[in-house]
Amino acid sequence: MEKVKIAILGFGNVGTGVWKILQENKKEIMKRSNYDIEVAKILVNDINKKRDFELPAGILTDNIDDIINDDNIKIVVELIGGRDQAKEYMIRAMKAKKHIVTANKLVIANWSEELFRIAEDENVLFYYEASVAGGIPIIREINESLTANRIEGIIGIINGTTNYILSKMTIEGISFEEALKEAQDKGFAEADPTSDVDAFDAVYKLAIMSSLAFGTKVDHDCIYREGIRNISDVDIEYAKQFGYTIKLLAIAKEENNKLELRVHPTLIPSTHPMANVNDAFNAILIKGNAVGELMLYGQGAGDLPTGSAVVGDIISILRNNVKPSELKELNDKVDFKEVKKSEDNESEFYIRLNVKDRAGVLGDTAAIFGSNNVSITSLTQDVVHKEYVLLAFITHKSAEKNIRNSIKQIKELANVNEVESIIRIESFK
Repeated sequence: MEKVKIAILGFGNVGTGVWKILQENKKEIMKRSNYDIEVAKILVNDINKKRDFELPAGILTDNIDDIINDDNIKIVVELIGGRDQAKEYMIRAMKAKKHIVTANKLVIANWSEELFRIAEDENVLFYYEASVAGGIPIIREINESLTANRIEGIIGIINGTTNYILSKMTIEGISFEEALKEAQDKGFAEADPTSDVDAFDAVYKLAIMSSLAFGTKVDHDCIYREGIRNISDVDIEYAKQFGYTIKLLAIAKEENNKLELRVHPTLIPSTHPMANVNDAFNAILIKGNAVGELMLYGQGAGDLPTGSAVVGDIISILRNNVKPSELKELNDKVDFKEVKKSEDNESEFYIRLNVKDRAGVLGDTAAIFGSNNVSITSLTQDVVHKEYVLLAFITHKSAEKNIRNSIKQIKELANVNEVESIIRIESFK
């Protein structure tokens, strides 16, 4: 059986996961790829760092040139993450006629056009399945299984860290800070969790999926973004009272050739399957005009789930089922579609106010909602102090600009202390 040499750039969680899979599943991989895969080099920052298992002598290097200049290495697996250096290394590798596998959503979301053009020019393959949902094969589903469909919408839990935090807050009743600390202790969250908890990670992933699903270029800066830092135990308890669960959702919909793209905390019916996606698991619901609704569920992060997607891409390259020209999915379909302004989106809303315990407050608030064409479907109030009352509303579907106008006017009421929370609702209708 012919041997093929590959190199891995980066040997963190995912890199070690790829190594383990290639070693433990060697026989199965050889059968499926018809190649004996040898990891010839692994790029690391510190060759002398102590590791949990032994590696063959000479396999580690801290010099990218040892990989770029080795003509025997045919596939480069980029797992160092980050922006500029990862991009530079991938471009250099492609210009050296090496195929690329990457899990780097940040680079794909920002420079897909340039990378795929270079891949075509150099006649090499570029695979990125692991960049979106770890072990969930969402890219293949969109590119292959669902090609007979016009995709109408995608709704997903696509960040394992935030889902872990919200699951802990919901199930165990702990605070955001406690849940974040636990996620960091378990390795789900970085020391600086900004990319996850402020939803940048989910935005990059949604940009990639939307580009593929709707056949257009999507600038991730056009996606509305809101993280989970302001979600409190009070909101979670009110959500339960109303029959909802709070999740960070990535939502993409197409209507009349316009795209609605947003990532934010969302109340979803507790009876919906996605409400029961907990811990670091991910789930993606795709709506096609022929297939209807299809939900993919699995581990969206971690060494082995993400490593599985990476090794799957390596095998696909070896099988050579896809030609380089077919890999430009993000760029060839240049039917540019307008992204709606967030103020033009419509949804139901959960709104929580802190108000003085005075006669007329509820009436004044309701009048403002009514004057802005916002209809209330549910209301609850709780006295939390002899002077203060919490009012929690659920609205019918309303234009976001009407909600914003309402909130602006409500804040000016003398008896309203604070608008403490505004969270959108997704009813999956």
